[in-house]
Amino acid sequence: MRLPVQRAVEVCPVEVAVSVLGGTWKLTLIKHLAEGERRFGELGRLVPLANRKTLTRQLRELEEDGVLVRTVHPEVPPRVEYALTDLGRSLMPVVAAMDAWGGHFAQVSGLVAATGDEQTTV
Repeated sequence: MRLPVQRAVEVCPVEVAVSVLGGTWKLTLIKHLAEGERRFGELGRLVPLANRKTLTRQLRELEEDGVLVRTVHPEVPPRVEYALTDLGRSLMPVVAAMDAWGGHFAQVSGLVAATGDEQTTV
């Protein structure tokens, strides 16, 4: 467990969650990993605004906190896959609720216009 998470434990459970999940792209990565194992390049394509350094750091922090597991396959070149742990999968109701709320917020804020089941950015 990372030191910021250990310190957050002394404050309150909300701070623990923020310490583990707060950070650029972490919740988005968890959302994409809910669909199954993903390779680094695939995650990079799914989160195109994230640079490689940030993506690597966020994935390492999530791994250190036990939210995901990184598997290196002994091949040349090495194949690395990321998958959620049971602890990571337990976040899915939270991520789904945040995803729904974010879509609602964007819609009521006029950032997107609903067109049937799809949303279009305006």
